[in-house]
Amino acid sequence: MSEPEFPEEHLAYDSAGNCLGAIERPRKPVTWPNEADARYKAYAEQAARRKVAVAAEAKREEFGPGYAYQTLGDFIGAEDHQKMWIIKGAVAWGETSAWIGPPGSLKSALMSDLAISAAFGRDWHGRKSKGRVGVIYFALERADLVRRRIEAQIARTGISIDPERPGVISIVSSTIDLFTPESVAKVVRTVKNAEEFTGEVIGVIIFDTFAKLMAASGGDEDKAKDQGKVFANIERIKEKLGRPHVALVGHTGKDESRGARGSNAILGDADVMVTIAGEDIKTATVVKANDMAEGPLFSFKSDVHQFGLDEDGDPITVNIVSGDEVDPETPARRVNRWGKGLRLVRDAINAAVLEAGRDHRIGGGDGPAVKATTVQAARALHNQRYVSTGDGDRNEAERKAWARNFKQARDLNLVGGELANGHELIWLAA
Repeated sequence: MSEPEFPEEHLAYDSAGNCLGAIERPRKPVTWPNEADARYKAYAEQAARRKVAVAAEAKREEFGPGYAYQTLGDFIGAEDHQKMWIIKGAVAWGETSAWIGPPGSLKSALMSDLAISAAFGRDWHGRKSKGRVGVIYFALERADLVRRRIEAQIARTGISIDPERPGVISIVSSTIDLFTPESVAKVVRTVKNAEEFTGEVIGVIIFDTFAKLMAASGGDEDKAKDQGKVFANIERIKEKLGRPHVALVGHTGKDESRGARGSNAILGDADVMVTIAGEDIKTATVVKANDMAEGPLFSFKSDVHQFGLDEDGDPITVNIVSGDEVDPETPARRVNRWGKGLRLVRDAINAAVLEAGRDHRIGGGDGPAVKATTVQAARALHNQRYVSTGDGDRNEAERKAWARNFKQARDLNLVGGELANGHELIWLAA
């Protein structure tokens, strides 16, 4: 029998002299006499806690894998309550925003402006940048115009492009839809490809416009079900990409005061909705927000950038957002012509339009389209909503109030009207 290679004093033998193997000596108690041992002790304690945590995780899925959930103990007292801003007070990680306005409101130009501020870590109309992020712009409408605007904006702001990091903004001009799992996967792959190629972490995804996104998906902008499917897929995209911000560009309806065109589901699905309105000076106003203040966000105006001259000597220009500071109160100083008594007339007309309004073209079919109602329908609702002082004949008081305030609204050109097919039609003109 060969002897094992152990020191003699570490081996045990039987009475016949046969080696029984190594002696298992009692372990000495562990002490922590120095800093290195103290660090090991901390590591050992962490390992023990991890072992407990793994056991706890196993108990979380006692009946098999399901959806992740958090208990009060997971988040009470946590330090991650602070909102993760990209542009403080305007654009945050993980949220979806909708920027809506009528044609010519510079909403797409404003998104190009946002792309540059996010990509180069620049403050945005008085809102503080919290650091640069990559941007991918899905230009479903006029990708060539988006490229010109971004180039013009960069030239106007004097930003120098780092040749080592030229890919901070990527533009996709393909038609995409967001109705199917396959299309969601393709958008995710596109964003990941851009991140891998440029070395930039995409923090802002812009879809311009929401109407084209819906149309490409074969959906109906007027149907909440179709909008809901697209928004559900936007959430899936965010989950797979580390929760970037998604900005949607949309149109207002015929009545700008009623918000986005189509179904109002967008109001519930977007975390932030911003309307853009104004003539020479535009104002971006937060009309709905889950986790920030509503009201005016900032004001801005347009500027024309000239690239040069074409072959005929005519200037090559593009409209962009000006970098000049604009007093946010300038466009808000408008006299409210709907006085106290007139507001009931306005509300009655609005309600009548909502209940049984009709599309009407002013001037016998040649003028602009409006949503109109009959005088009788609006008057009936005014009668229902009118509250008298409690003295005298209530119906007579209501009749006089309607006659007086309706005439004033007409004189101020707040209400339009004309006879059409034997009906007196009226509509809100301001």
